[in-house]
Amino acid sequence: MARFPYPESVALASLLETVVRANGGIPATIGILNGVAKVGLSAEELIELASTAESKNALKVSRRDLGYICGLGLAGKRVHGGTTVSGTMILAHLAGVRVFGTGGLGGVHRGGENSMDISADLTELGRTPVAVVSSGCKSFLDIPRTLEYLETEGVCVGTFADGRAGQVDFPAFFTRDSGIKSPKVIQDEAEAAAIIYAQSKLPVSSGMHFANPVPVEQSIPKQEMDEIIEEAIRLAEVEGRQGSDNTPFVLSKIKQLSGGKSVVANRALVEANVQRATRVAVELANLEQSNGTLNERHMPAISGDVRADQATSETELKLNPTTEGSIEALDKVDVLVAGSLAVDFSCDYAPPAGEQDIKPISDTSNPANIRQSLGGVGHNVAIATKYLGSSVLFCSLVGDDLSGRAALSALQKEGLSTAGVQILPASNDARTAQYVAVNDARKDLVVAMADMGIMELPGKNLDFGNFWETLLSRTKPQWVIVDANWSPGVLSNWVSVAKKHGARVAFEPVSNAKSRRLFSRSAEANAAISPSTSVPNHAISLATPNQFELTTMYMAARESGLLDSDGWWRIIDAMGMSSAGARERLVAMTSNHLVDQGIPQQSIQLLPYIPCLITKLGSQGVLVTQLLRPGDPRLTSPDSAPYILSRAAITDELIGGVYLRLFPPAAVLPDEEIVSVNGAGDTLLGAVISGLAKGAKNVEDVIPLAQEASLRTLKSPGGVSSDIASLRYV
Repeated sequence: MARFPYPESVALASLLETVVRANGGIPATIGILNGVAKVGLSAEELIELASTAESKNALKVSRRDLGYICGLGLAGKRVHGGTTVSGTMILAHLAGVRVFGTGGLGGVHRGGENSMDISADLTELGRTPVAVVSSGCKSFLDIPRTLEYLETEGVCVGTFADGRAGQVDFPAFFTRDSGIKSPKVIQDEAEAAAIIYAQSKLPVSSGMHFANPVPVEQSIPKQEMDEIIEEAIRLAEVEGRQGSDNTPFVLSKIKQLSGGKSVVANRALVEANVQRATRVAVELANLEQSNGTLNERHMPAISGDVRADQATSETELKLNPTTEGSIEALDKVDVLVAGSLAVDFSCDYAPPAGEQDIKPISDTSNPANIRQSLGGVGHNVAIATKYLGSSVLFCSLVGDDLSGRAALSALQKEGLSTAGVQILPASNDARTAQYVAVNDARKDLVVAMADMGIMELPGKNLDFGNFWETLLSRTKPQWVIVDANWSPGVLSNWVSVAKKHGARVAFEPVSNAKSRRLFSRSAEANAAISPSTSVPNHAISLATPNQFELTTMYMAARESGLLDSDGWWRIIDAMGMSSAGARERLVAMTSNHLVDQGIPQQSIQLLPYIPCLITKLGSQGVLVTQLLRPGDPRLTSPDSAPYILSRAAITDELIGGVYLRLFPPAAVLPDEEIVSVNGAGDTLLGAVISGLAKGAKNVEDVIPLAQEASLRTLKSPGGVSSDIASLRYV
């Protein structure tokens, strides 16, 4: 990370380690700390090394410098050092690391035939059996002579085809094309792994270089880059920059002359190379596990053709496959969903012919139609959001077990990245979540059994900061959707971190008992909602309870003293609601039945902490209760007038009024058309947030689409219906 300033270098290094984990590898960042070579730096060591590099107190360590810096350490002069490609290769080889991902390779400098300015990286590749994945050598070097030198050193050089047919160019770092054909073409990670494996069985001790072109989106056109490089080299010659000073100076000028585009390309290619290197390492591990036998289980991780019913070795269980383009998934997304991922079993009672009772008989075996699918509230919301056209990153947990492997494989097939899914070892007693629903003959739930213990683990068992917060910071979502399956402490962490990074938070209560977690304080964190989080400092922007969860949330808020706080009274008073005729007004806007149950009243009293509540009422429809800010167009719009419950004083700076609207159901399905109730509410939430992320001004504008999406899921087996993909918010 020497080419990136501190603290950006630390953030990037942390992200790259996340990329390695997300693709099934174990990161091992290499450096020299206090004269001691380290393979696998801790977060604290990484920060210390990066900060000293920024202050120029760390040495640049190539092959020739390793003995020097380690010797100084033995002599009591404890010096830090950042390793070049050659230095890293040596230490990686000593530690048994076979594949190394980096940005760019050193090479033969222009004029090197006279100056003999040739990087030690090239000779190291000729003697150390480590495969290096980079985006070629720096494009201001002499690429033809670099390739010629590598050939003399006996180094296999190939370039990943990256979807291209036929011969491809050896990349020129900032650009995909150099005008020079690559000596070899590598089709995919499995092919690269096979080459490494085969060479390891031969009496050949040289390394390999696999060139990975910069992603298309960040590639700088060749002609433009050539002109920038020529000018940067000319300036270096004018100022007499030679030797070790040359490369940093030229890179600095390239950054300046490209208007910063070179930095964007550099960052993108480093991430892409680390991802590619990890996948090669994973394929190599698979190949070695099978003693060199190639079969469909050892095809590239990007294929997504991993079958849950295949025999799965202990080594394979540690792998975390991801979809092609997971680096793109780590770029900005519309929505981040943090919630449960489970293997779902839906057991529908199938009564024998002539049997009138629609419910299964207790204490005995019952005939049933049993289906298995991928579920979990968080997963359902994420896939619904994706189907409806939003970019989404799903964050969850699985165990290091067969169900976890099956779940990850199924995520791939759905097109959801696994970059945000942590795999917890069996030593934590972490089992992949499973949910079993027993439904009657009408598909109504009779009883459900859920093993969600993995979601109950405390924050200390999870790598929240380095893993999830890093992803959230990197992807910068507009919305973070959190379900209540998390333990109270982890739930609170999600809410506070989302708010810290400028995202709005939507909350899915999941169940009566779990809906209380929003107001529960734990040993490791304060409650997500507290007296200090009333409008305008609210932590939750939107919630989607059903009527029972709404009542539970209301009771939990009252028991926590939230409905007696100064902040709560300030907002309630500002709403401008009159007690006279209040019931009649609420009945007119909703129904006698709902008012008798206290549904609109409870939702209104929660508004100071959750300014938008979408209460799911089943066959009665959906109730939207929303706190409006001053100046909201709905306060003066004739179309919205029937739904304005109250208006605040014109002088109030925080509150404009209250919007209350009951949406009737999109349709009332006959029993025989309801295939599965699992996922309908999750679909509604995903549709609402997808619409808001895509530019809907008001929540009521997306409710009809969300209801239609929910309806389609009701008529679909398994979880969320893929048919909702044809729906779009306009």
